[in-house]
Amino acid sequence: MDDEEFDRVARDELQRLEDAFADIDPDECEVSSSDGVLKLALRDGTRIVINSHRAARQIWMAAVSTAWHFDPIDAATWRASKTHEDLRPTLARVLEERIGLAVAL
Repeated sequence: MDDEEFDRVARDELQRLEDAFADIDPDECEVSSSDGVLKLALRDGTRIVINSHRAARQIWMAAVSTAWHFDPIDAATWRASKTHEDLRPTLARVLEERIGLAVAL
């Protein structure tokens, strides 16, 4: 995967994640994005940051005291190399655990 393809696939994934929050009350989860960085501010004060990292060709996510580095498996699947967790279910689990928010990702 070259840089251009990675940028496209990562941008599409971040956009899909952002779009999943379109109908979520911002008092529950406030969403902002800029320059390949998606930030979620949860009502309990938790901050989640998800960003594309071109040099590593990964999407990185940080939440609470944990960080994940997700590799592209295909256009819709990003998997953490250390834990073998997928991005979307991992994000959904963090949201559920922190504030009981169920989001279809």
